[in-house]
Amino acid sequence: MTTKETKVNIPVNKEVTDKKVLDKADIKPFIFKQKEVKRQYQDTNIPTKVFALGGLEEIGKNTYAIEYDQEIILIDAGVKFPDASMLGVTAVIPDYTYLKENEHKIKALFITHGHEDHIGGVHYLVRQVKIPVIFGPSLAAALIRDRLKEHKLTNSTIVKDYFADDVWKSSNFRVTFAALNHSIPDAFGILVETPNGNIFSTGDYKFDWSPLGHYAELNKLAAMGDQGIELLLSDSTNAEVEGYTPGERSIIDNIDKLFLKTKGRIFITTFASNVHRIQHIIETANKYDRKILILGRSIERIIKIIREMGHLKINDRQFIKVTDVDKYKPNELMIISTGSQGEPMAALSRIANGKHLQINIIPGDTVIFSSSPIPGNKADVERLINKLTRVGANVIESTPTSKIHTSGHASQEEQKLLFSLLRPHYFMPMHGEFRMLKKHVETAESVNLEKGHGFVLANGDQLELLKGEANIGKRIDADAVYVDGKDMTGRASNVIRERDILSSDGLIAVVVSIDSQTNKLLSQPKIISRGSFYVRESGNIIGESINIVTNAVLEVLNSPKPTFGAMKQAIKASLSPYIFKTKRRNPLIIPVILNKK
Repeated sequence: MTTKETKVNIPVNKEVTDKKVLDKADIKPFIFKQKEVKRQYQDTNIPTKVFALGGLEEIGKNTYAIEYDQEIILIDAGVKFPDASMLGVTAVIPDYTYLKENEHKIKALFITHGHEDHIGGVHYLVRQVKIPVIFGPSLAAALIRDRLKEHKLTNSTIVKDYFADDVWKSSNFRVTFAALNHSIPDAFGILVETPNGNIFSTGDYKFDWSPLGHYAELNKLAAMGDQGIELLLSDSTNAEVEGYTPGERSIIDNIDKLFLKTKGRIFITTFASNVHRIQHIIETANKYDRKILILGRSIERIIKIIREMGHLKINDRQFIKVTDVDKYKPNELMIISTGSQGEPMAALSRIANGKHLQINIIPGDTVIFSSSPIPGNKADVERLINKLTRVGANVIESTPTSKIHTSGHASQEEQKLLFSLLRPHYFMPMHGEFRMLKKHVETAESVNLEKGHGFVLANGDQLELLKGEANIGKRIDADAVYVDGKDMTGRASNVIRERDILSSDGLIAVVVSIDSQTNKLLSQPKIISRGSFYVRESGNIIGESINIVTNAVLEVLNSPKPTFGAMKQAIKASLSPYIFKTKRRNPLIIPVILNKK
């Protein structure tokens, strides 16, 4: 059966068709306009100043300040851990000089959460600056109290807990809180209402839709956005990471599967600060009836505190001492240890090197790295994994197909959600290297931030808010201070620089013998080189150095007022350029003046 096509001729109005084609260019898509935020400012000529003493262009030592007239409030007081180049340094903290000079203005310190890069500087801060009161979420407050007790600073300040719906007021500020997700319980964003508009600081955050702890208070964030956010300070750690940060619950589920199929002893290492995960790792060990051994002071400390707070309800009999390890079969043990970053003195590194007094790796042990290397630590971690594998351990790391670690920081899509909720007038990215801060501003502009309203600042730069305008004000000192042992004066900074010079350029000691009674040089100066150049192969350089030093010393001795200080300065000033010119080195030059009595 066939059908016959019938062509239907529809009359076309050419004039109408041409008009439609012409009008097509004028068609614009429908744009839904959100209700405009009506920002309100008090009638004042005094700016609200916002600045960081630490946390910008770096990861660590987060310390932020908001100042209006005669009042300052601080948000967080963190520490930065030294890298391999900081020889002998215990910690890196901000320069607190500005806070010491304006101590009378400080009303309170507010803590966003209990990680060391946000609370680790508290005991250094209260030694130097009078802080009337510290407000922190329950876990962070407990950790701060424990640290202050350890350093005998309990009476230096008052530490109070705050909760989600608490409100704090002063003459010019009103502070409220919004719960956010992170890798530690009790993480909050902080809203500060000021005469020049509202400022919101996220602390460290992400959005986890099935969190192990509390839920993020999105309703509060949206309400704050409706009320008007003049300035947003937001975590930039994952500003370069596309998509969403995976939730913590899936990580715990994957670790659970590893426990189920592992027959021998389980060693597991993670960040001591990742409280949620440590909590659930211990509960998983308890679920499979494995005894729990804790190795490492930082993990011991956090477990002690979360047990005291009731976050971890595990019977004492599940925890064993290191001396009891041999009493149990391999499939009855779980050892949680420090050392996820390959730190040479951490428990896991000492075990891998056979230097732990009680624990060794035996064939059949499984070592789980529920962590990722911090930038700069990758080589150390790989070295540790190789050693563990060499002595017979089965090492398991996080992979894209079997994730046993996730970040605690928001990736780009979560950052976009935050901007959609808060709709800030101005933005100051924080907690990140320069490239991260810059990228975070680009992400903000792709959502709703007006171009030019993002400020990529450095520690010490002041952002001044006044009647709806934001400008960069006068800079304050905010250099890093290196803590060497118990010294926090900043003198250690010079010591560190000298150690760095010694490690790369060595030193030259110049020994000069004089008679200060007659202002005469008693013998030819002596040049001693250590780590700078080979003396035996540098006869010409030694000879010329002796001539340079001799002339410099004689010039000072023949001057109207010769002093030992002037002599040392002349030796350094004359010898240093010559050594650099001939050897391309800047050694530490140490003049030694021997005076005849």
